[in-house]
Amino acid sequence: MVGKPKTAEMHAGPGFRIRREIERPPRELIAALGKFETPTISDLMNRLYTMVPEIRSLTDSAQIIGPACTVKTYPGDNLMVHKSLDIAEPDDVIVVDTCGSGRVAVLGDLVSTKARYRGIAGFVVDGLIRDLPGIRRLGDFPVFARGVTPFGPLHRGPGEINHPISVGGIVVQAGDVIIGDPNGVVVVPRSIAAALLERLLERTTIEADYTAAVARGEFSNRWVDEILEENGVAPEGVPGRV
Repeated sequence: MVGKPKTAEMHAGPGFRIRREIERPPRELIAALGKFETPTISDLMNRLYTMVPEIRSLTDSAQIIGPACTVKTYPGDNLMVHKSLDIAEPDDVIVVDTCGSGRVAVLGDLVSTKARYRGIAGFVVDGLIRDLPGIRRLGDFPVFARGVTPFGPLHRGPGEINHPISVGGIVVQAGDVIIGDPNGVVVVPRSIAAALLERLLERTTIEADYTAAVARGEFSNRWVDEILEENGVAPEGVPGRV
């Protein structure tokens, strides 16, 4: 007799694997990056490392920062989210790629309580969560996600931990720095984190001077006119270039 089809069998390897050891930026570097707001960080990465705005804080704690522990789940499953609690180190941000699942939550208040107990900095989920009132009762545990549903997950796999994922339109590598605030979430690749911090510090004085000048009313929009002139645009009634 013909038995169970083999096409749905799970196999160890790509799609079902775990990396336990990853490289993380120094804690001092991460803390220094956390002093800057996400718009400033996004600007200095040419606005290409910012997650989609649908991924937002769903808790009272809207600040999150830490190195990424990455998780890829099979749609509708969260086995690897549970296992990530054993793999992530204190102060890590667990970042979850749900493979586009738009109906099923991948974590709730029990997973969040366990993560908080382990010292995890919080979650960023490209998908849904549940038990939001219970998560909010934790008080200081940030969870960023697309939304909420009562629909819970299965726990059987497959999935991956600490391999590259795609979250909110951005590729996230294990150890990249995740920074979230009320504006949204940015991803700082680990390889450029130190250089980015130097540029952020250099820009601080310039930005402070410009902001102070604007507050005093000392500004000009001449740069706007220059762009318009370069493109042949002039106010109505004023001859312009064609």
